[in-house]
Amino acid sequence: MTRIIAIIPCHNEEASLEKTVEALKSKVPDVDFIVINDGSQDDTYKVCIDNSYPVINIPFNLGLANAMQTGMRYAYINGYEMALQFDGDGQHLPEYIPGMVRAMKENVANIVVGSRYMYKTSKNIRGLGGKLLGLTVKLVTGKTLSDPTSGMRLYDRKMIEKFAKNMNYGPEPDTLAYLMNCGIAVIEVPVNMQERKAGESYLGMLNAVNYMLRMIVSIIIIQWFRVKEGG
Repeated sequence: MTRIIAIIPCHNEEASLEKTVEALKSKVPDVDFIVINDGSQDDTYKVCIDNSYPVINIPFNLGLANAMQTGMRYAYINGYEMALQFDGDGQHLPEYIPGMVRAMKENVANIVVGSRYMYKTSKNIRGLGGKLLGLTVKLVTGKTLSDPTSGMRLYDRKMIEKFAKNMNYGPEPDTLAYLMNCGIAVIEVPVNMQERKAGESYLGMLNAVNYMLRMIVSIIIIQWFRVKEGG
């Protein structure tokens, strides 16, 4: 049986974490999980302790990239073959995980992205920003990503090691574009996601425009200064 772990980075997710984890445990009991409490100022850590959830507590908020790298190091050290980035806010639905795992195996993919927009479009700011980033990725790589901002991603063992050891591998669209240009196999599968009902997003609305501009600049310009690795 393939050993899979869900990495759940959290910052102030006390209101939604328990429901999220219990759904994960109920619907995919064979998938292990680790909560990365990234300097939460609420009772996120207490929720983990009270429910005996495996958790790594980071005392200061280091951001999503560092939280995910912490989880990837845990996955790498403990020999997991696949690692899933899975939000603690309830937006990601565990019933799509088996399909992502199946797609990775059948397509011999290194990364599987859960896409909200493979067969539909969105006219909200996030959807339009994602479409713009997708066009940027297409321009640079020649390959299509319909939902490059999706945070529901499955990584194989090779990617677990790379993300665990390399500080430049953030869970962002510019890293996906860079890896695609390095020959890494990235595919998408359709998923639905729920709206956040509580808690605090890593990416607030006020920062959304700056984030999109930063990603576009990184995809078009900065990544060409990164040393290419073989796929």
